[in-house]
Amino acid sequence: MEVKARQLKRVDLVEVSGRIDSATAPQLEATLQAIMGQDRFRIVVDMQGVEYLSSAGLRVLVAALKQARRWNRGDIRLANVPPRIQGVLQLAGLDALFHSFDSAVDAVGSF
Repeated sequence: MEVKARQLKRVDLVEVSGRIDSATAPQLEATLQAIMGQDRFRIVVDMQGVEYLSSAGLRVLVAALKQARRWNRGDIRLANVPPRIQGVLQLAGLDALFHSFDSAVDAVGSF
């Protein structure tokens, strides 16, 4: 898995590619925690290159979402979610929790 984070004016963009499983989820978690540790809670996760999302990856996303939304500080929004990953979110009942957008530009603009 590869994770790249970019700080934009009001939003952080995290681009993820590869497999998010129990071996790689801590890397994503560390990136999200580092961003939120700087009091930046508006985050877009671009999932265009994600091939697989396990329960460990879901846990990282939900934990980050809870932390970002605590006291209405911000939100985690998803962009470019592949159909297979969208199916995983729906199966887990998490698609209603996350705002999903067709492009990273739309997701960033939604803040």
